[in-house]
Amino acid sequence: MDGITIELPLFLLATFAGAFVAGLSGFAFGLVAASLWLYVLTPLQSASLIVGFGLLVQGYSVWKLRAAIDWRRLWPFMIGAVVGVPVGVSLLTWADPKSVRIAVGAILIVYSLYALFRPQLKIATVVPPAADIAVGFVNGLLGGLTGLAGIIITIWCNLRSLPKDLQRATFQPVAVVVFAMAALLLGAKGSVTPETAKLFVLGLPFLFAGTWLGLKLFGRIDEAAFRKIVLALLLVSGGALLF
Repeated sequence: MDGITIELPLFLLATFAGAFVAGLSGFAFGLVAASLWLYVLTPLQSASLIVGFGLLVQGYSVWKLRAAIDWRRLWPFMIGAVVGVPVGVSLLTWADPKSVRIAVGAILIVYSLYALFRPQLKIATVVPPAADIAVGFVNGLLGGLTGLAGIIITIWCNLRSLPKDLQRATFQPVAVVVFAMAALLLGAKGSVTPETAKLFVLGLPFLFAGTWLGLKLFGRIDEAAFRKIVLALLLVSGGALLF
């Protein structure tokens, strides 16, 4: 981005749209924003801004939903994510990004189509901590590898048919941990340039406006509508990764 032309309005519009979707659903900021950012930003700029903005969006949403957070339920996911993120980052050195995107995209499409058109299946609300640790690990691994910080736990919560507040109070705190670890790793590598920092500051008002509006709408939708929104976004996310 080399000046205030059509590129800057496009960047700000994508930031607002990504924040709005994340405020409404609790995830998918990066996929929505990057779909336009990558026309005007480098991949490294896009990845750095996804992590920085994503951390703020998720952190703000977690604060708004703090009354529903149960740390006793979250610790297995947190442990799994903390172990999984470095593994995912290390896989970047030899994994084929295109193959990873295709595989994840196909899984998201198959799952979301199945879940949209089948009778709702409910897994037992109480599951062994080992299962949650495994889900957290896979989620962290995928987050370190692709930047998708909460996709796996989102699917897990949806499968268990948890109430919408409980779902978001589960997968969003874990996403904060994934983004925070990714931010530390990017910072350690010196990946954040002055131009990226300038864009970050310019985008902040649009980020907070979109998040606020999305959270307002989230408070007005029922459980069934929330489930359909999440599944539709998973389907779109899968398509974006695949194609």
